[in-house]
Amino acid sequence: MTKITADMVREHGLSDSEYARILELMGREPSMVELGIFSVMWSEHCSYKSTRVHLKKLPTKAPWVIQGPGENAGVIDIGDGDACIFKMESHNHPSFIEPYQGAATGVGGIMRDVFTMGARPIAMMNALRFGEPSHPKTRHLVSGVVSGIGGYGNCMGVPTVGGEVNFHKSYNGNILVNAMCVGLARQDKIFLSAAKGAGNPVVYIGSKTGRDGIHGATMASAEFDDASEEKRPTVQVGDPFTEKLLLEACLELMATDAIIAIQDMGAAGLTSSSAEMGDKGGSGIELDLDKVPQRETNMTAYEMMLSESQERMLAVLKPGREAQAEAIFKKWELDFAVIGVTTDTSRLVVKHKGKIEADMPITALSDAAPVYERPYKERAALTGEPSFDKKKNALESLKTILASPDMASRRWIWEQYDHTVMSDTVQVPGGDAAVVRIHGTNKALAITTDVTPRYCRPDPFEGGKQAVAEAWRNLTAVGATPLAVTDNLNYGNPQKPEIMWEIVAGIDGIGAACRALDFPVIGGNCSLYNETNGEGILPTPAIGGVGLMKDVSKMATVGFKRDGDVIILIGETKGHLGQSIYLREIEGREEGAAPKVDLGLEKKNGDFVRGLIEAGRVDTVHDVSDGGLLVAIAEMALPRGIGANVGIAALPDAIPFWFGEDQARYVIAAPFAEAEKIVAEARAAFITVAELGKTGGDRLILDDRSSVGIASLKDGFEGWFPNFMSGEEIPVKN
Repeated sequence: MTKITADMVREHGLSDSEYARILELMGREPSMVELGIFSVMWSEHCSYKSTRVHLKKLPTKAPWVIQGPGENAGVIDIGDGDACIFKMESHNHPSFIEPYQGAATGVGGIMRDVFTMGARPIAMMNALRFGEPSHPKTRHLVSGVVSGIGGYGNCMGVPTVGGEVNFHKSYNGNILVNAMCVGLARQDKIFLSAAKGAGNPVVYIGSKTGRDGIHGATMASAEFDDASEEKRPTVQVGDPFTEKLLLEACLELMATDAIIAIQDMGAAGLTSSSAEMGDKGGSGIELDLDKVPQRETNMTAYEMMLSESQERMLAVLKPGREAQAEAIFKKWELDFAVIGVTTDTSRLVVKHKGKIEADMPITALSDAAPVYERPYKERAALTGEPSFDKKKNALESLKTILASPDMASRRWIWEQYDHTVMSDTVQVPGGDAAVVRIHGTNKALAITTDVTPRYCRPDPFEGGKQAVAEAWRNLTAVGATPLAVTDNLNYGNPQKPEIMWEIVAGIDGIGAACRALDFPVIGGNCSLYNETNGEGILPTPAIGGVGLMKDVSKMATVGFKRDGDVIILIGETKGHLGQSIYLREIEGREEGAAPKVDLGLEKKNGDFVRGLIEAGRVDTVHDVSDGGLLVAIAEMALPRGIGANVGIAALPDAIPFWFGEDQARYVIAAPFAEAEKIVAEARAAFITVAELGKTGGDRLILDDRSSVGIASLKDGFEGWFPNFMSGEEIPVKN
């Protein structure tokens, strides 16, 4: 037996105190295989040891929540016996090291999380953050990640229907790739991962096991440095064609009653899937690794237990159903093997070549895993309204903003994704939320991903609130009732008190918003240690939201549709320029307070707008967010080239009014007679409302004094991304 040294313990990402706890739990020195198992199961990526105590504060229940956090994905009731199953997860570290495979396997992994619950995936989303466009690696990373997402999703035949992309220098050494999958199942056919009972066969299904991805979970729980490129062997390799077969085979097996439990082999592979299934079912699991299908020779028990080879599942079947299951998987040309049995010992036992390589209490890997209340150093949120040049031309600034990296069209990206496959995508990428019809019905799901990282650094609490509020607003803007969220909490090193404060405050902000908006958190993912050479990313608590639309024919979209419609602003404009796109892109500064989020106003204004859409009275709606009011109006003009004449009399300061990023606001457009009624109803409900002007022509006219052609705005808006990706030199900002 290999003697465990202090260096080995550190190489496995374990602290001295954690190793002392392992010795206490085991009553002896662990074997090398056991050390590897503890390493991955106690990693931040698998155990959430720094966040678990705070995640418990999030609201997770509602009458429509069928399954909250703790399973492969969350489940909500969407009526008529249907269930929506969804989750979002990160693949940040692998995607920086090897962008194509990192992103592709992130897509594959999140799909498995959803279909292991019994759902057929119907939509994919992604939330991507890259470094500065001028950084030498950014173009390569964008190209690889987008190709990886498209390559995997397109081969699976699942539409990628939207997402978001940001650029910021804080991501230069650590990009973020968050993937979200949404699936549909019947409520009476939802599968869980609890391996209950003893004497039941444990079966391995899918691809063979190789040496790729070993220590992937451990790598995802550590900071990067200049040598991180050498971690390429820890990145998994995906095969979407095999996953497509695995999806169909699993759904066919799920149509029988043979399954007791089923689990994706994701991070930590065989180790996490077997340990988590045993733990949730209160049983033990005994594995014989000689029976594991292998694609490489002379694999050790250590390698097999820690491999993160893709397209694999672990299932527990009812006794006697092995032949039936095997026939299904052989038909789909997939590996199938009975590799173990459940026991009543509550232990994980691993055998290889006649020798017991691991024998450990399953609770040591779950309940007994470390939970830290890490110290955090609270800091005051940034305050103050920044100065600005009042003489700047608003329309010239608008042109600059629309052609900037964070605001330009993402068409170059989403045209590489098949967003129409399955024929149920009702709203294409580029709107406030994606809308996907529930096949064969008039119902639809609205889906969005949102967070504004530039708000989260100056004020982590308000930034967390705003991420939830914007997701809620985007679902509302298409006419959907927001139902639930999944979160993807991307932060730096939690062992730094100032970073731990960002995490705690962000979670508290998310919780406050979810409670106020009746928008529970049903699952998610924490991705910490997103740092390179000690430099952390902007706090990025991405929110994936899902809402239900009962009549998709009444869906609202962003684009102006008719000449002569009245443009109406719902919500109060105070002109908040702190941390705004305007301040960064026009004034060249990132400073001031993040905008405050009044959750009562969010609910009141949003419910009012959604009521108009559901009643069929309004078909043109856009929430006001990045860039402010004038950017929102321009984005409504661009889709069909319909212009507008807008203005407000006696403005004290035009720049804050047109570009401030105050929250809880929507722009709607409606024919004159309907608009007059809407304004009267809003005032009667004590909702701040203003008529801004009318649609028409092919120019955006401001205050009857200056104008810009919609075609001119569109050139910059549509041109930035193709120009950037074609190799055009991007100037470095000071």
